[in-house]
Amino acid sequence: MSGPASTPTQFDFALCRSALYEALALGFCVPGKETVARLASLEGALALADAAAILDAAWGSDLASGVRGLAGPFDLTALEASFRRLFGHTARGSVPPYETEYGADALFQPMQEMSDLAAFYRAFGLEIAPTAHERIDHISCECEFLLVLTRKEAYALERDDPAMLDATQRAVRLFLRDHLGRWAPAFGPKLAREDRGGFFGALGALYELGCEIAIAY
Repeated sequence: MSGPASTPTQFDFALCRSALYEALALGFCVPGKETVARLASLEGALALADAAAILDAAWGSDLASGVRGLAGPFDLTALEASFRRLFGHTARGSVPPYETEYGADALFQPMQEMSDLAAFYRAFGLEIAPTAHERIDHISCECEFLLVLTRKEAYALERDDPAMLDATQRAVRLFLRDHLGRWAPAFGPKLAREDRGGFFGALGALYELGCEIAIAY
């Protein structure tokens, strides 16, 4: 990334966006020691806030404040308990973390959405690992997909590959419009209400704000 005195480049912005998607992907997984160290600790949240501040300066947003809201004190035991309470062990938990739980209640729409997601993933050579035991419409999977795309965008910028850059940026826009950003207005506020003042509530608010800004961008 460019030095602190330099004007951020499009390459810098792509890496900063990828850092935020990486944080969301990690945050919405079952909590572990990495979650505490990289997101829920003051040191980890402040490091991520530095990347968010670069985007804020360009977009006039306030992502950095949302990132700092992730900082504890939250220990692993508390995060695990909150995760079970909020997301449970089924799609019908108090805050379902699955996209198709937020679509129209039609017979074929969830199947169409899952098929479209799978097509996005396959187009970039990705699939859910069999050992993951997770649905492809889980929020963590969708955030991880955008992490891959924004890293690929940075790579295309670094290699000066216009064709790769155009294809990747187009995929990011479409995926945000049709998937990750589409259910942000429902999932984010619901999670923020159900975990007011908690780590996952702050994560939900950050997810909603980040998607809203990214779609506008």
